[in-house]
Amino acid sequence: MTGTTAPRKGGRWIERWEPEDETFWKETGERTARRNLLYSVLSEHIGFSIWSMWSVMVLFMGPQYGIDPAGKFFLIATATFVGALVRVPYTFAVARFGGRNWTVVSALLLLAPTVAALVVMEPGTSYATFVAVAALTGVGGGNFASSMTNINAFFPLRKKGWALGLNAGGGNIGVPVVQLAALLVIATAGADRPRLLLAAYLPLIVAAAVLALVRMDNLAPVRNDAGAVREAARDVHTWIMAFLYVGTFGSFIGYSFAFGLVLQTQFGRTPLQAASLTFIGPLLGSLVRPVGGALADRFGGARITLAGFVAMAAATGVVVLASVRESLPVFLIGFVALFALSGVGNGSTYKMIPGIFQAKALVRGMSGEEAAAYGRRLSGAAMGLIGAVGALGGLAINLVFREAFASSGSGSAAFVTFLGFYAACCAVTWAVYLRRPARVPAGAAATEAKPQLTTV
Repeated sequence: MTGTTAPRKGGRWIERWEPEDETFWKETGERTARRNLLYSVLSEHIGFSIWSMWSVMVLFMGPQYGIDPAGKFFLIATATFVGALVRVPYTFAVARFGGRNWTVVSALLLLAPTVAALVVMEPGTSYATFVAVAALTGVGGGNFASSMTNINAFFPLRKKGWALGLNAGGGNIGVPVVQLAALLVIATAGADRPRLLLAAYLPLIVAAAVLALVRMDNLAPVRNDAGAVREAARDVHTWIMAFLYVGTFGSFIGYSFAFGLVLQTQFGRTPLQAASLTFIGPLLGSLVRPVGGALADRFGGARITLAGFVAMAAATGVVVLASVRESLPVFLIGFVALFALSGVGNGSTYKMIPGIFQAKALVRGMSGEEAAAYGRRLSGAAMGLIGAVGALGGLAINLVFREAFASSGSGSAAFVTFLGFYAACCAVTWAVYLRRPARVPAGAAATEAKPQLTTV
């Protein structure tokens, strides 16, 4: 380093970025990174609201729409599925177009599903049309992947748990916010006025795009690197972390989308009653995600992740008991606990990802900024794959719910399935990242075990 500023070239591109250098970070890096984090959170927040829009649109769809609970679960699952798929190209778009540039484009793309829903949201519209429009909302799910990849590049490793947790948590809050907005519309205008909710988001989308345009930056050192994608895809830890992220984020987004419909279907709640409860769990899960990241920074991501899965299994046991006994108060306690615990796990798992790849750099003899740059390069590529697979967990949850309610009219069988999955996540976290002596999974060199475990 010959200076402490971040030189720029045209179009809000920062030419040099070295966040691991403490002088650079204190004098200019932290201020720039925090500013980009703020507007990244705003855009991702709106993206999550649009992605989860159909979790509340189904509450507006009364008997006059002619769609049964299984059909509504499929609409939600469609949005989840497309949102998971687009996360992969969204991740790589940051390196191809620049973080600031892609944030503007991805925000403006949210206008398409919102306007489409405004046009079709009325009785008499064909079910196929609703499925197509629900699929469009998947672009909101992609915003998370590009936002996390972008912010990962801005912050040093020691700050990533907090920064990624805050970025994701602020985005995740878009889910309870749209649910609260739906509650307001239903309570004041009635359950037959969904267009009021959709129209309110149009100016917010435009505002997010404009603010990103004038306040965010692109990082020139972040380049499209197909080699990083291939290397991340070949690394066994990418897929292990993807499995764990299915358990944390897959739970959060799957339950967020399905909660209101479960309350309506299993407990006979009206749209207003369901909407008055739906937002609580996603709100808590979003708020505690930065806490999970901060705890991981302090105590290690693997320890916090394992503790989270153990607690999620216990909470699921409470939900199973409440479902069998048809006790709504106990059901709500267990379900809300699941949301909060999934939020903690979301923060801790994303802290583990950059730590794993920076540890691999140390094993290969790298140090300092070279190791940090390698870690950013590989973890940024891995995050797209991990985020996409994790979001598919939300699809699985909605499909399991659909099957459970179609076959028995109750979600009890679905919750038993989820309990088994959390037990598997506990076993994998302990066996791969915490057991002593460490045993490296197939495909990883034995000499890599110790740095991976001490870093994550």
